Amino acid sequence: MLPKHLAILLGLSLTASFGCAQAAGNCDALTGLKLAGVEITKTTAVPAGSTIPAAYPGAPAYAGPPLPAYCRVDGVINRRKGVGGEEFGIGFALALPELWNGDFMMQGGGGGNGVVAPPFGMSYSGDKPALARGFAVASTDTGHKAKTGPFDFSFMRDQLAYLDFAYQANAEVAGVAKQIVAAYYRKPASYSYFVGCSTGGREGMILSQRFPTVFNGIVSGDPAMRTGFSNLAIAQWIPVAYNQAAPRDAEGKPETDKLITDKGRKLFMAALLKQCDAIDGIADGMISDPLDCHFDPAVLACKGAPDDSCIPAATVAAIKKAFAGPVDSRGYQVYPGFLYDTGIAEKGPVPGLLALGTRGIFGPYTKAMTIDLDKLEEKASDPLVEPAATMLSTFSGEGGKLIFFHGDSDPWFSPLDTLDYYKSLAAANGGADKVAEWSQMYLVPGMRHCGGGPALDQFDMVSAIVNWVEKGTAPEDVIATGRAFPGRSRPLCPYPKHAQYKGSGDPQDAGNFACVDSK
Repeated sequence: MLPKHLAILLGLSLTASFGCAQAAGNCDALTGLKLAGVEITKTTAVPAGSTIPAAYPGAPAYAGPPLPAYCRVDGVINRRKGVGGEEFGIGFALALPELWNGDFMMQGGGGGNGVVAPPFGMSYSGDKPALARGFAVASTDTGHKAKTGPFDFSFMRDQLAYLDFAYQANAEVAGVAKQIVAAYYRKPASYSYFVGCSTGGREGMILSQRFPTVFNGIVSGDPAMRTGFSNLAIAQWIPVAYNQAAPRDAEGKPETDKLITDKGRKLFMAALLKQCDAIDGIADGMISDPLDCHFDPAVLACKGAPDDSCIPAATVAAIKKAFAGPVDSRGYQVYPGFLYDTGIAEKGPVPGLLALGTRGIFGPYTKAMTIDLDKLEEKASDPLVEPAATMLSTFSGEGGKLIFFHGDSDPWFSPLDTLDYYKSLAAANGGADKVAEWSQMYLVPGMRHCGGGPALDQFDMVSAIVNWVEKGTAPEDVIATGRAFPGRSRPLCPYPKHAQYKGSGDPQDAGNFACVDSK
């Protein structure tokens, strides 16, 4: 029975379920659905195979397989006037497939949100987006409209808009979306899932901690867990460490981007691969066992005059300091260090940490030569947005499953921070073995922030979480492929395991690798 406060529009034309797929209802009729605090602004019956426009100017257009016929519902929750008379409200979209598999999925956001992305569930779902697999899928702007791009945080001047972004909006939208699903199909969703990366990864963690009964399964990728501390590391600590050894321009200012030459980078990466590539049993341009990679750049430091076979000692010292992560005057590790991995020397709009340009996400890198870390540390924490809680007894006790993954070459958020959080769950939840019954952590070799890099960055975490929730089958591994290595597949292995070559068979085939414990 639907909740009493729902006034369902009479005349919803609903059909019976056949087999495992639930047939759809009347899309147009949803415009009259009455939910407290909710405006249904538009409903659209989208034919199968329709061309999908970009979510906003400059955003990539949908390029996946043809989508099935679906009903798209757009709406706003709690529309209001906020600071300065600006209009706020939690915008959302919900895609209801013609043939429904009985489950609901919500996709996470990115950056500062502010855009209602197409609700297709495209990420980490294998070769088909979640919508094409029969899920009802929702997305949200988390309560505000971005004006200047994906990192527009001007909405934070409005208290409620900030609270919606920090932790409230996703749970609100999930509740409304589930009600619409139940009205449309005349049947509630059997299971609910959340999948997100970056800001979406943080959102998934928040949901497991603050709303432990909303989702049965959550996938949290490269979570923007502690943005203040990570920004301190990549925008302050690392540039300052590099500035101390970088060459100077005509005005005596450090040229951060010239700390190491292209030849020096190639030398660095060759030495890294020589030591760590074959730890997994095969030299293949991937570091599959990063936790056993104890590379020390000091082996490259020139002992005399610099030449093509070494890197200046001051440069090596600066790189070591940068990758070790910020440590305050008391010796406290403010934020974890970063892994030496195959994607760290990549150039581009978002360069690897061994190839910094002149600008970061929010502007030019600092030219400072020193850093008052103690003072900056005081301002870095923001409890509203940080998913720091570790006691998840209700989430796990209700059968919830939580999968983390993180790219080893992520230049924005350290994978070691996510790993530290995962390990910290043990103390509050009965130990590591107990936690492994409902949560796993995957490190993705070579992958940058949420994808890209010299990596196998295409993998199906959706099937992994669904099988775990609905069949009780914990993933033994997740098979990954990617454009960086055509024809290659590898198993991603749950921590503390890594993919190890068995010693025979085609090294391009994941079947010839086993998940074994790191040392």
